[in-house]
Amino acid sequence: MGRHVVLVEDEPNITEAIRFLLTRDGWQVDTHADGNDAVEVICAAKPDLVILDLMLPGKSGLEIIRELRKSAVVPGLPVLMLTARGQLRDREMAEQAGVTRFMTKPFANNEVLTAVRDLHAQAAIRRADIPDADPDVVSVDLTEQAGQG
Repeated sequence: MGRHVVLVEDEPNITEAIRFLLTRDGWQVDTHADGNDAVEVICAAKPDLVILDLMLPGKSGLEIIRELRKSAVVPGLPVLMLTARGQLRDREMAEQAGVTRFMTKPFANNEVLTAVRDLHAQAAIRRADIPDADPDVVSVDLTEQAGQG
């Protein structure tokens, strides 16, 4: 199971903060600041996760996610969208485009780290092809042990 993320963010301070946070947590972090060729960069890297800003130079994060969802190269790729625009309409548009999780700026470092870890775990469960698996539920079968007491 990989730990590779592509971060598409045009604000250098946010880019460096997230890169530091995730690198310290054991992630390989590739950064990109322009929306124009972000889809090509992401498809070439085939990361485990993408963190995508909504408002980017060139192409918006919504345009990028729509193109990614059409690509057969990165099917089901988890995408965490970061944005300063936190209105309900922005969230709805992002979800309709295929964003996995939406987070508004400013955010706490632990929020980003938790979201990345959760998305990575959920993707691992999906890749394992466990039918009807809910990543928030752990199931233990105790029927065999019940008669051994």
